[in-house]
Amino acid sequence: MAQIQPLRRPTGVALFVTCLVDQFFPEVGEAAVEVLERAGVRVTFPEAQTCCGQVLLNDGFPGEALELARRFVEVFAPYEAVVSPSGSCVAFVREFYPYLLQHTSLEAQAREVAHRTYELSEFLVRVLGITRLGARFRVRLTYHPSCHLLRGLGAAACAEQLVRSVEGAEYVPLPRAEACCGFGGIFSVKFAPISEAMLLDKLADLEATGAEAVVGTDMGCLMHLRGALQRRRSPIRTLHLAELLNAREP
Repeated sequence: MAQIQPLRRPTGVALFVTCLVDQFFPEVGEAAVEVLERAGVRVTFPEAQTCCGQVLLNDGFPGEALELARRFVEVFAPYEAVVSPSGSCVAFVREFYPYLLQHTSLEAQAREVAHRTYELSEFLVRVLGITRLGARFRVRLTYHPSCHLLRGLGAAACAEQLVRSVEGAEYVPLPRAEACCGFGGIFSVKFAPISEAMLLDKLADLEATGAEAVVGTDMGCLMHLRGALQRRRSPIRTLHLAELLNAREP
């Protein structure tokens, strides 16, 4: 994994909202903006942004992924920092862009942009030094760290620290939290039986906590969990970290 560079506190960031949030869960993007602004950061949304290309590379289309990587770097290069409500997409930008764009005219820019692209909780805790945002939410909750946040970025503790800071919430650790939920993007389609088996294990662990809500940092994982929970009529709801941190219950 490419190492992030120390960054002075930026006054403004560009929001990289990701495909899933843009198309299906815009409320998560809106919550991320409000959380960042409450942290004192000016947020810009570059409308020319598109997919980061992860799904294309994972499915065997490196040429198409390269074109999207090139576009991402050109769109986000002017900004002090890039923040996204997804550990998965950020890990892809940080890990793969320097290789996808090596030996091109954008090689140096790709490394610079990759080094200043952050997942939301990582940015709040490691760059801004913020571990409490005054969120209030009366709920018994648990936290599922996504694989890319945990293993790719090594930032799972940032999100957990923020989850634990929410006033009124009762935090319950998730057994075998490090286990994948079985989503993995195209993995859940190509290897559906394996994905379902992993999902069932994760659901059993979630239900064992007695939690009313599970919090995550990637809508891919949360969408995967939400669908299964709804199909079995479970009372457990899913929440993105940005939505939790933006909660202001009286």
